[in-house]
Amino acid sequence: MGLFDRVSRVVRSNLNAMVSSAEDPEKILEQTVEDMKEDLVQLRQAVAQSIASQKRLEQQYNQAETQSSKWYNNAQLALKKGDEGLAREALSRKKTFSDTAASLKTQLDQSSTQVAKLKQGMTALEGKIAEAKTKKDMLKARARAAKATEQINQAMGGMDPASAISAFERMEDKVLSMEAQSEAVAELAGDTLDSKFAALEAGGDVDFELQAMIEEMNGGALPPGEESKGALPPGEEATPNLEQTATDAELAELRSKLDEA
Repeated sequence: MGLFDRVSRVVRSNLNAMVSSAEDPEKILEQTVEDMKEDLVQLRQAVAQSIASQKRLEQQYNQAETQSSKWYNNAQLALKKGDEGLAREALSRKKTFSDTAASLKTQLDQSSTQVAKLKQGMTALEGKIAEAKTKKDMLKARARAAKATEQINQAMGGMDPASAISAFERMEDKVLSMEAQSEAVAELAGDTLDSKFAALEAGGDVDFELQAMIEEMNGGALPPGEESKGALPPGEEATPNLEQTATDAELAELRSKLDEA
């Protein structure tokens, strides 16, 4: 294969690809029906011309037949009158018109056959156009549906469902983590306040208990430097510490049991 043939084939293949990609089914269907209508118009014109030609041939044929009959009658008349030469001349004219009539009859038969074929073709084309009109709307609807389906498939093809679902789940986990972190911070803040107040309350009890133990070890007297701790201002009476009193009673009972033993 020569270089020119290869280049020609490449060019033709590229042109065919470009034409195929540029073809719009809806537009092509519309244009095809219009082309068929134009063909039908031309075919009707051809049929009309053929019929007109057939009629002219038929008229010429009838005229030739009439002239042939006329000259035959003239030949008979000349023989009756005894003019054989005139009869011979009349028969010669009759033969000319007879030959013309025979030739016209052949043309007329051919024209009749041609007109019949053209009429059949016209009828077939009319049927095809009617069928094409019926199918056109259906094919256009199918073409639109196919185009829409292709667009949907392309859109779906560009998506990654697994990636989208994974991203959605990650965001859901992140929101849950943020909510848990917020609850934990709030809980820690509440625990800090509660622990501070609990420490204050517990610290007071321990101080009172420690003071009571110190007084008991010193026989009720405060050690030096501790006399002023817990002292009330002049004129005020100390409020009895019920918990300390109960503790003292419990300690006294414990000592009594130890002594008896």
